[in-house]
Amino acid sequence: MAAKRTPVVFIHGLWLHSTSWQPWVERFRQAGYEPLTPEWPGVPDTVAEARRLPDRQAGIGLAEISEAHARVIRDLDTPPVLIGHSVGGFIAQHLLGQGLAAAAVAISPGQIKGVKAIGPAQAKSTFAFLRNPANTKRAVSLNRDQFRYAFANAVSRRESDELFEQWTIPSPARPLFQLALGNLTPRSAAKVATGNQSRGPLLLLSGGLDHTVPDVLTRATLTRYRNSLARTEYRCFENRGHSLIVDHGWPELAETCLTWFADAGFPAPPA
Repeated sequence: MAAKRTPVVFIHGLWLHSTSWQPWVERFRQAGYEPLTPEWPGVPDTVAEARRLPDRQAGIGLAEISEAHARVIRDLDTPPVLIGHSVGGFIAQHLLGQGLAAAAVAISPGQIKGVKAIGPAQAKSTFAFLRNPANTKRAVSLNRDQFRYAFANAVSRRESDELFEQWTIPSPARPLFQLALGNLTPRSAAKVATGNQSRGPLLLLSGGLDHTVPDVLTRATLTRYRNSLARTEYRCFENRGHSLIVDHGWPELAETCLTWFADAGFPAPPA
């Protein structure tokens, strides 16, 4: 009887579609895992449809996104390992802190409650949306230049434009507000159980040139786990931006995750 494959749940962030994980899905399936790419609530199955129907996800927040993924996880026979990017990195930490996953990798993760570091690049990446409180009820889009600055500043303009055309979709602005205002909001949806001693291992990855989630935020996130004895690790990819999971350098990130999962005790079963 073949050994059961460990499920891997991939969680995307703002302005990317779940299908942007497809190269990762193929690599992890080849490596012996069982990949899943649940979509955020209200987001259609394709990039084209998501662009055509942006209002379906308007007003969706962190709690709804987390619960949608929690429902997928509860239906699995085996606790999964998680890989999340940006807001998806926040969701991965949130689910791990609740004991719903065996381990997690959070890549350029959204700012959890308690993290107070901020940089000018991050502010510039989000100000266009945060300056209008009415956006909390809207789905918003990046234009080509905003994507270049916020996501793809570490790759060529040509690659940036190609990634923009291939993967970007409108996204709800509410998670941006919830993460940005987490430290000012009682009972904030941006809170993560960082003190959980019994949770599974966590790896935090960052890009040294990331404008949306600067490395200083990821390092500050690491310090929030200092009171937990559970395994928590960090690594920075110095010359990478926020597009690091979809640009030409994605295989390096994927291989890092595969190696770390095996070392953390969650290897793929032998063929």
